[in-house]
Amino acid sequence: MPDAADDAARLVRKAQKGDRSAFGRLYHRYAGMVHAIALSSLPSDEIADAVQETFLRALRRLRTLRQAEAFGGWISSIARNVVRDVARRRSLLRQEDDEPLQQATQEQEIEANAALRVIESLPKAYRSTVTLRVVQGMTGPEIADRTGLSAGSVRVNLHRGMRLLRERLEAAVQKQHSRA
Repeated sequence: MPDAADDAARLVRKAQKGDRSAFGRLYHRYAGMVHAIALSSLPSDEIADAVQETFLRALRRLRTLRQAEAFGGWISSIARNVVRDVARRRSLLRQEDDEPLQQATQEQEIEANAALRVIESLPKAYRSTVTLRVVQGMTGPEIADRTGLSAGSVRVNLHRGMRLLRERLEAAVQKQHSRA
């Protein structure tokens, strides 16, 4: 039975050949992670647009992805770039606009804290690498330099940690939707 990484790689290869339903399944699998990345830096009213923009960019560039197994890291990088672009745009608009931006609502703070709690609940070996990747936006080699781990260990920890993070975020979202 193939594991989740093999299944994702198979979906990526199908999507690269034009299978839209395979890309849709990738969306459903990785949307929670992309949402968490956006949640770390953006107000809640901009998160849905950032997630959509991330997957739109990924779809446009999917044929350039050489290693289908690297989709998770690749989509994470795209998401971080989208978040940076949105934040940069907001900063420029803020400079042009004299009105201060609204403070985060209590709901937004609760969502952000919940996402951080999920990250903090990861096993220690995964927590530090995932935090450096998702929250700080560091690359694998940067994480290896910062932590003293080998590049291979960082890759393994990121792969396992991101998979666990995705599972826990999806479970939290499902739990929240079942309450509503």
